Amino acid sequence: MMEPLAVLLGLVVLAIPVGVIYLLVAQSGLRGRIATLEADVARLMAGAPATKPGELSPERDKSKTPATSPKPAENKDKAPAQPAKPAAARVVAARKAVEPPPIPSGPSRGQIALSWAVNNWFYVVSALSLALAGLFLVQYGVENDLFPPTARVLAALTFGAVLIGGGEAIRRRYGDGPDSTTAYIPSVFSGAGLVSLFGAVAAARLLYDLIGVEVAFAGMASVGLLGVALGWLHGPLLTTVGVVGAFAAPLLVGSTEPATNWLYLYFGIVTAVGLAVDTLRRWAWVSLLSVALGFGMGWLTLQGGGTSLTVGFQVFVLAIAGLAILIPARSVWPDHDGLLVSGWAMQHSGPRTEFPTALAFVAVAMASLGLIWTSSIGADAFWPGVTGLVVLAVALALWSLSAPALQDMALLPALGLIGVVALEGQMGGSVLRAFEAAYAESAEADYPFAVTMLWGLGLGLSALAAGRALRPGFGVAWAIGAAVFAPAMAIALEVTWQPAQVIGAYPWALHAMVMAAVMVALALRFARVDGEDKTRASLFVLSAMAAISFGLVLILSSAALTVALAITVLVAAVLDRRFDLPLMQLAVSVGVIAVGARLIANPGLPWALGAPVWEILLAYGGALAAFVASLWAISGKGRVSATVMLDTAAWSTGGTLMSLLLFRLLERMSGVDNSNSHWAMGLYATIWLGLMTAQLLRLQDLGGLLGIVRAGLATVFGLIGFGALALGLTVLSPLLTNWGSDVAGPAVFNTLLVAYLFPAIVLGLAAWQLRYRFLRLGLFGVAVGLSAVWAFAALRHVWQGAQGMELSNGFLQPELYSYTVALLVVGAALFYQSLARGSTMLRRAGLVVIGLAVAKVFLIDISGLDGLTRVLSLVVLGLSLSALAWFDRWAQARASFD
Repeated sequence: MMEPLAVLLGLVVLAIPVGVIYLLVAQSGLRGRIATLEADVARLMAGAPATKPGELSPERDKSKTPATSPKPAENKDKAPAQPAKPAAARVVAARKAVEPPPIPSGPSRGQIALSWAVNNWFYVVSALSLALAGLFLVQYGVENDLFPPTARVLAALTFGAVLIGGGEAIRRRYGDGPDSTTAYIPSVFSGAGLVSLFGAVAAARLLYDLIGVEVAFAGMASVGLLGVALGWLHGPLLTTVGVVGAFAAPLLVGSTEPATNWLYLYFGIVTAVGLAVDTLRRWAWVSLLSVALGFGMGWLTLQGGGTSLTVGFQVFVLAIAGLAILIPARSVWPDHDGLLVSGWAMQHSGPRTEFPTALAFVAVAMASLGLIWTSSIGADAFWPGVTGLVVLAVALALWSLSAPALQDMALLPALGLIGVVALEGQMGGSVLRAFEAAYAESAEADYPFAVTMLWGLGLGLSALAAGRALRPGFGVAWAIGAAVFAPAMAIALEVTWQPAQVIGAYPWALHAMVMAAVMVALALRFARVDGEDKTRASLFVLSAMAAISFGLVLILSSAALTVALAITVLVAAVLDRRFDLPLMQLAVSVGVIAVGARLIANPGLPWALGAPVWEILLAYGGALAAFVASLWAISGKGRVSATVMLDTAAWSTGGTLMSLLLFRLLERMSGVDNSNSHWAMGLYATIWLGLMTAQLLRLQDLGGLLGIVRAGLATVFGLIGFGALALGLTVLSPLLTNWGSDVAGPAVFNTLLVAYLFPAIVLGLAAWQLRYRFLRLGLFGVAVGLSAVWAFAALRHVWQGAQGMELSNGFLQPELYSYTVALLVVGAALFYQSLARGSTMLRRAGLVVIGLAVAKVFLIDISGLDGLTRVLSLVVLGLSLSALAWFDRWAQARASFD
């Protein structure tokens, strides 16, 4: 009982679309008659005669409508004559008459498509119903085992052929245009027939294995060619139905077998069909739909088939990208021209990129992402993915010779290749593990070529880009890619794979030197080609120097590497002087930053505090000599940024070297290897405050981004320097605690000089040279305070010695008196300078210092004196103050006289 009911239900399902189409055909003839009646009613209401049977309405034959304007003879008595218009007015009126009307801003393509779907949804439903009918016919035969497999396939083929034949018959007899009574109906029939044919071929191969691969391919190709021909005749609706139905056919045939690689072939053919229809009729959205569904169905196939289909998926996405580029061009050598996608993305307004170029960009981007994603699945997928990216990059580089709009797309697979390498190293993939295990069991094992092959691919793509740069069109951009890609690949391998740990530092450094040799050869080639313009040659010189520096990093010690990097700075400056290469400023700047980072941060000051003195002299002295020589090399060349960088680096390196040598000397004098001391903090403060001063001095002559960078560096260096100074004045001060080690050295010339006077001198020089008023006053105040601390600590060391420096031990009476004498001497010196310079400010400062000395005598010193000592002290103080008072009045009188 269930089977007849199912058959009846199937007949009803098939009858629904047929009935819908019949009703549409039966009622479509009424539209013309209703339109004629509406026109007659409008004319009758206007007083015009109705249209006779068989006669065209005026609206339909406007060319036969007589002119309605009366003749001039008939109007001469009805209206006064108009005065003739001036010549200028007649010209303006004539121009307005011939000017085309403004083009209205119509709806977008998306709005048009949505409006069409809303008004013609019944066509879509009809096409879908007929397409499903053919596919469900096969499925019904499978589920109920009514017919043998061959009969099921033949039934689906027959059903599709009948639909296509019926659609073509309707089109030939009644037409398929939007104004015909059978509009879109031929497209509905033919589109559903195409879906049925695709489904039948797919079922014959994937479900029943009735035909071989060759026959299946020929069948799908035939159906595809038929779809192109029908799409040309019928219009976009048929193409949409055919494309969507063909992609959905393998999902609807009800196969229980797992997905196979032949599905990629099927989806590739369907994608090619959609692109071919677009290249004939220029329906852009058909190509976009085909490419999107192609990538989507390929991804679903991979998800359904597992890792065994990974390589097939990689070939598939590569083929889709090629089809999206070649089919719209109708040639194996594309001709895409116009605005690049990158150029369109960077502009705010203006022309847009042409659709074939945008479609190719999307396809290449999706293919690159697919290859990157699948390359990390395993060793079997890694090398095919790498090969696919290289093939795509090479193809785009060659194709862009005749298709300049494709040039920027070559960057996508090139970056994808570096991404694959970095991802493999970051995730610890099987290829990396095999590389690392090369010598795990035996040191005599074969040399692992994985890294060398990847490095060679990077160098090969750089050489290809260099060859492309020698052709006209965007030569500088290709030269930048050629100079950057190979070093970028080497850096990605070094950071994520660390080849030196497996093959050794020297073999890996040899790779870098070979790369440097290739870049030098390219630099020579471009220097000969470009003549006076050395821009592109400079790029390859920079790349060669980077490769040399990279190799030196691998094999040299800390000090030797620092000197080697400083020498690369000197080489860049000498090359600029010899060959006039402005881009060498970039090498100089980067080299100065790299050397500075090694001198200060890594290995930096912590290494220098414990390294042998000869290595300190080699690293810091060698860098200083290289910076000074580089300054001489670029003198007179007008290289502002390089000069500023080298000048700052030379002063900073020289000050750092002197401080380090003094630190090692004090360490030897004290016999204590202790970096947490008051004099160590003073040295740290001197170094970092000196670096801050260098940045501030150069900041006065710069602006823009470089000025912001220098201001940031000055802030960081100042925070470090003042932080070290604060520790030396508090926690590690010999006046407050015994944590900062004892004062070492004789009176006055001891570690207190380094701890307090040296930073004071640096800040005083900064205040003297800077032009920023508030900053000058602040730094000068700190310098004066530090000088006072040093003087006080030095006098206390004279009286108390190294063991009695803490203030908690009290004061000796002669010690207190010596402080008073020191204040008087300082006050007198300020008075003398005020006279010599004619400075009122210095005179007032001297009065303040003397006032402090007087206050100290009466508040502190006199309480510890008695007898003749007290009397003698007061007499000396009185005479001194009288002499200073006379001196002050004499200085004021002389200033007034002058």
